[in-house]
Amino acid sequence: MRIRTGIGYDVHKLKEGLKLILGGVEIPHTKGCVAHSDGDVLIHAICDALLGAAGLRDIGYYFPDTDNTYKNKESKFFLSNVCEMLKEKDYKISNVDSIIAMQSPKLKPYIEYMKESLALCMSLDIEDVSVKATTTENLGFEGRQEGVSAYATVLIYKD
Repeated sequence: MRIRTGIGYDVHKLKEGLKLILGGVEIPHTKGCVAHSDGDVLIHAICDALLGAAGLRDIGYYFPDTDNTYKNKESKFFLSNVCEMLKEKDYKISNVDSIIAMQSPKLKPYIEYMKESLALCMSLDIEDVSVKATTTENLGFEGRQEGVSAYATVLIYKD
């Protein structure tokens, strides 16, 4: 059996009047992510973790923000395509562990919805997807509510 790990990170600036999408779920908030796509930092971090684990390039290589094909695209589209790339290389996803850093709003009420959304998109059992959230105690760009970041680690394998 061949086992590989990957790590991903993404960050987006927050702006008033935009939708906030995290883990494929719309979160009620006055601010959303400034981005070419829907700006789902959690899914973008997971995509980069999966791609890295498989020895592939990053999300921007496959879905560049200079290509209008991906303008306002749901990030679940990217994740589904990344999962297909892994299948083509005979990799299976064992688990995903992730964390979102954001001061406000509190994400606890939405964590299970995010896990369900991500598990469905990756064809995983919900217990194989971990989503955590943290504030930065009012420190840094997340603490000043200027942006949101996400980190993800993944384990993939081949039989």
